Amino acid sequence: MLEIILLLKRYFIENKLFTLLNKKQLLTTILFFLVLTFSFAQNATIKGIILDENNQPLEKVSIKTEANGTESNANGFYIITIPANKDMTIEFTHLSHKKVVSTFNLKNGEAFEFNPVMSTSVEQIATVIVNSNRRKEVEGIVTIKPDVIRKIPGANAGVENLLLTLPGVSNNNELSTQYSVRGGNYDENLVYVNGIEVYRPFLVRSGQQEGLSFVNTDLVQNVDFSAGGFQAKYGDKLSSVLDITYKNPYQFEVNADLSLLGGSLSVENISKDSKFSGIVGLRYRDNSLLVNAKETETNFRPTFADAQGYFTYRFSNKFHLSFLGSASINKYNFEPQTRQTNFGTLSDPVALLVFYDGQEKDRYQTLFGAFKGSYFVNDDLTLHLIASTYHTTEEEYFDILARYRLGEVNSNIGDENLGEVEFSQGIGSQLNHGRNDLDALITNIEHKGDFKVNDNRFEWSVKYTNEDIRDRVIEWEVIDSAGFSVRPPRTFPNNQPYESFSGPLEPFQNVRATNNTQINRLQAYGQWSKRSTLGTSDVWYNAGVRAHSWSVSGDGISSSNQTVFSPRAQFAIKPYWKKEMLFRIAGGLYYQPPFYRELRDANGVIQPDVKAQKSFHLVLGNDYSFKMWNRPFKLTSEVYYKNLSDVNPYTLENVRIRYRANNSAKAYAYGLDMRLNGEFVPGTESWFSFGYLKTEENINNRGYISRPTDQRLKFAALFQDYVPNMPNLKMYLNLVFNTGLPGGSPSYADPYEFQNRLPSYKRADLGLQYVLIDSKKQFNTGWKKPFKALSFGFEIFNIFDIQNSITNTWVRDVSSKRQIAIPDFLTPRVFNVRTTMKF
Repeated sequence: MLEIILLLKRYFIENKLFTLLNKKQLLTTILFFLVLTFSFAQNATIKGIILDENNQPLEKVSIKTEANGTESNANGFYIITIPANKDMTIEFTHLSHKKVVSTFNLKNGEAFEFNPVMSTSVEQIATVIVNSNRRKEVEGIVTIKPDVIRKIPGANAGVENLLLTLPGVSNNNELSTQYSVRGGNYDENLVYVNGIEVYRPFLVRSGQQEGLSFVNTDLVQNVDFSAGGFQAKYGDKLSSVLDITYKNPYQFEVNADLSLLGGSLSVENISKDSKFSGIVGLRYRDNSLLVNAKETETNFRPTFADAQGYFTYRFSNKFHLSFLGSASINKYNFEPQTRQTNFGTLSDPVALLVFYDGQEKDRYQTLFGAFKGSYFVNDDLTLHLIASTYHTTEEEYFDILARYRLGEVNSNIGDENLGEVEFSQGIGSQLNHGRNDLDALITNIEHKGDFKVNDNRFEWSVKYTNEDIRDRVIEWEVIDSAGFSVRPPRTFPNNQPYESFSGPLEPFQNVRATNNTQINRLQAYGQWSKRSTLGTSDVWYNAGVRAHSWSVSGDGISSSNQTVFSPRAQFAIKPYWKKEMLFRIAGGLYYQPPFYRELRDANGVIQPDVKAQKSFHLVLGNDYSFKMWNRPFKLTSEVYYKNLSDVNPYTLENVRIRYRANNSAKAYAYGLDMRLNGEFVPGTESWFSFGYLKTEENINNRGYISRPTDQRLKFAALFQDYVPNMPNLKMYLNLVFNTGLPGGSPSYADPYEFQNRLPSYKRADLGLQYVLIDSKKQFNTGWKKPFKALSFGFEIFNIFDIQNSITNTWVRDVSSKRQIAIPDFLTPRVFNVRTTMKF
């Protein structure tokens, strides 16, 4: 982050006249938008559907405030703008119904959904909670606005891209949608869509293979995220919860987003009687723009596409049936040709030249479907029944031969051979072969309940899961150095070429296994929460417990059964002070029963007796809300500690995790997360994040060493701005700085012998957008008439062209018998063009 700030400062000082004579000055002009501010009227938006006592939409309801008014349409929908940060009273009136009076106090730019039910007999007077997000704040949940998610630039734009700007959330690979939270790995995060748990492919080994995240941002209505200390109603994982809510449409609308990286299209609508509503999203992504900019020259033909739909039918005001469906296909065809990586120092430059033969063909196809029936017994009792199925078929086939030269580089300036390798220190080759297949079918059926009694709320669930997974792993690697085959590590010495060797030839690495595994799970939870007062302070309680029982069986596997219990609790208090403060504490015992990948050891063999990893969480948090420049701001701080036992050690290579499957370690993690968010520019929300983390593990009592996710320091910023004299020209800046992770060691290495860290990860992405049409600027004639929104812009990924690395390639120098680490660099600076539209 410090390097990025110094670069910004240098650009502003050296370019006092903002001309466009060269690329550097063009970049300066773009970055100048960071300091431009303009004062607009501060507003919030309220929208919703007005219903009668029979849950039918009401047309021509008059909605009035002190300043303006509107009325509901044929579907009962309305939208109205009110001043922000002040109490505003709204009256809903209709000729045949009693009026509803409600008072709101919303933040600038906030969009609040309010769905009043108008009675024919009794007048209703209601006051909305002053802070509409208060319930989530006391639970330690961060809420992110969907419109921010859709606008912020990133190589993998979407929900996960925005999560990386939050404290405690890390990822050192912009091509991946996976993330690590407070020292946990990629398998320790829960993801829900409309209360239904969703999954990601199993075999993906690098970020550029991932393609699309499950979450389609065009369909998103609400995003909630918890980084730890979450409630018992969420599942059994050790790190975090991402809870997504998809839209319930209220009118016909089409959204489209096109760029050089692909495009998306979504269509939503509601029937005239408001009983049936649906939204469908299509996406296509092509990573060629990013991957072709890397050092390795390839023939790269990716196809990442999916279709999703969410439909709801309201049989009556008491029973609703919803369906969530998704189908995706990711094809990754990779044919590398050449690579040259220069590294070393100015005085001793070194280069690695690689010439490739062969190719890799990967295919990941997933189908997901879920039905959710909701029965609203009365205002206090709601019952749900959810049934879902997830089916994935995955293939990884590759045969790649790499012949390399490692040598000294000509560094004589002016020499015609500048930059070329003149002397080879080492030569060799490497052949990688893989034939991996996986077919998994995961079926769930769950009952949920929600019952309210006065200020008490009771929630419960019972869930059965069957996981049927068929897997074949065939991977081997042969390494040749200076014409001599390199034997597997940690075997008897091989002193070739100085001593003859008569032993059998063996692959350097060889993994072969075929598994047919069934896992049956029975899960249940019950929890209680209550809002109350303690003296003059508002308090909120939550306590609950989860139970999880599972069994593992399969061909050649001895059956194993285990059961764990997970008690959890939260407490929050808001004192009646002049300064608006909220304090909370959360803790509990969290278990992570092993999923399929955690049962499979480094040799590909299933170990059915692997225990659930266990973690004791303690989280202390504070929210301080205040005004600065007469605008709202909030500083959120959390201190956390985790004590982990029965830890399943693993190695992390790019995004592939390989477990030891033996529960042979114990670990701990502690840290501090801070986030300041508010209107640094009037009318826009921005934030700055800081995180400190330390996590270590002790494997087989050999002593504590850093875990693969020990990301000590993290700085991030999300900044939105616009040009004062051209408010339709908007700027979005996404900055991330992470200190280096332990890693870059050979996959077979003993972690106690390799504790080197990768370089720090530094990245800045910039987006410029010119808005032609939006909700405030509509046209009744001309070619712009059909559009509800239209914008054009361009994006610069990695604007400072910083060389970040995710792993190392290890080659041998036969003369010195050294292994040399050559960094595998990620994407350089890339330009993208983008347009969004709404009909």
